[in-house]
Amino acid sequence: MNIAVGLALSGLSALVIDDVVDEGSRVVVRARTAPGPAVCLRCGAASAKLHSYHRRTVADLPVDGRLVVLRVRVRRLVCPTPHCWGTFREQVRGLLERYQRRTTRLTGQVRAVVRELAGRAAVRLLAALQVRLSRHTAVRVLLRIRLPHRPTPRVVSVDDFALRRRNRDGTAVIDAVTHERVDVLGDRKSETLEAWLREHPGVDIVVRDGSATYAEAIRRALPGALQVSDRWHLWHGLARSVREVVAAHGRCWAASGPERQTLTRETTTLQRWHAVHELLDQGVGLLDCARRLGLSLNTVKRYSRVREPDQLRRPPQYRACLVDPYRDHLRHRRTEEPGVAVLHLFHEIKALGYTGDLNLLHKYLNQGRAENDRISPSPRRLTSWIMSRPTDLPAGRRAHLDELVSACPEMTDLVRLVGEFASILAQRRGSDLDGWMKQVREAGLTELDPFLRGLAQDHDAAVAGLTVAYSNGPIEGVNTKTKLIKRQMYGRASFELLRHRILLA
Repeated sequence: MNIAVGLALSGLSALVIDDVVDEGSRVVVRARTAPGPAVCLRCGAASAKLHSYHRRTVADLPVDGRLVVLRVRVRRLVCPTPHCWGTFREQVRGLLERYQRRTTRLTGQVRAVVRELAGRAAVRLLAALQVRLSRHTAVRVLLRIRLPHRPTPRVVSVDDFALRRRNRDGTAVIDAVTHERVDVLGDRKSETLEAWLREHPGVDIVVRDGSATYAEAIRRALPGALQVSDRWHLWHGLARSVREVVAAHGRCWAASGPERQTLTRETTTLQRWHAVHELLDQGVGLLDCARRLGLSLNTVKRYSRVREPDQLRRPPQYRACLVDPYRDHLRHRRTEEPGVAVLHLFHEIKALGYTGDLNLLHKYLNQGRAENDRISPSPRRLTSWIMSRPTDLPAGRRAHLDELVSACPEMTDLVRLVGEFASILAQRRGSDLDGWMKQVREAGLTELDPFLRGLAQDHDAAVAGLTVAYSNGPIEGVNTKTKLIKRQMYGRASFELLRHRILLA
């Protein structure tokens, strides 16, 4: 029995245990400090001259699922140094801290829980571990945990995250090499990041997204620092422009898809295009065109930028349908008997397991989907095929992509340019970016002009992003974990608490 007690209370070896009492729901340990001199906390002088005794009651780690209460008799000693405290109470380092109601090892366990769960959730878990704590105390314990001191790294990565969605943003700063959190700023203003960079000298490289706000702050605070644009954001920006090209040439690449009737909405769009260009040819300004036609100025601008009305047309966008498994049967029956009634076809496929209704079958046949092996994908879907690695596409889809692209010279140039940009990005050939931009201008793909202007404005950072190995991927992971922390606190925590948890994570 004594061996079992010794093992359970081995963390109290710095004390002299006098008695252990089992009170049912809790275990009470009576102990006293070891004899010998103690050191004054103020002057550091050692003293063994006794003045009086004092009792402390603290909680310790639970044993066998029961609360452990430690009642310790500590000595009050006389300080030998003149004009010091006179008397002082001895401390047991590594076990009892001043003004605390918990032992050091219990406090360590509580800190480990509150670092992960913070307030109410930490209290619920600690209650299951027989540690009694209020949610306010849990937050105080969390805020008393010292943040790790990290020197200013040479390479940092900055990115914004939402403190309050669509209302307020913050800025996270991490070490781009070790991925350790460095600091969290309360907003994403240029002045805030600039002040932080000035207060933390030694930064040589800053990795960021395409934000002009961050770029200006870095330029003002660190004129000689290298700015690195994140590769994912470059690729994402290219994907947006590629989608515009795909949509603009939809009438061309969708020629191999099903024929469709001109819809009322499409007819209206074509009529507006002709009306806008007739007024522009007469010398009427954009604002005056908008007033005369009753359209918004942005709509008139969009029509004015389109050279041919066919670029405004969009290929049909069809989703997976309940009739698709029976396409071969419908095609075979209509080939054998062109005048077969739709109702007869409906009963036939119903017997084969069709679960849809007659109206869906009528719509399917009227759209011409039964006569085509493959329906033209939507511009979004085709864009995803173009932006995917060719080896990741199935053979059938890759053949379909080649068929659609070969029907339009502009699409052929687009696929070639996207492949070259992907090669530059993967092989870190940032020096070839200027040559690629020249090829894009020579190809005449005007929809890529916004992307080219962005590269030109942020040229040095884009070249660095396509050359060095640093990226914003690690800080995006930090932002994802920050979302989890925010959800745990239901968005009601203060910025101080949120910052503390982010830096401790």
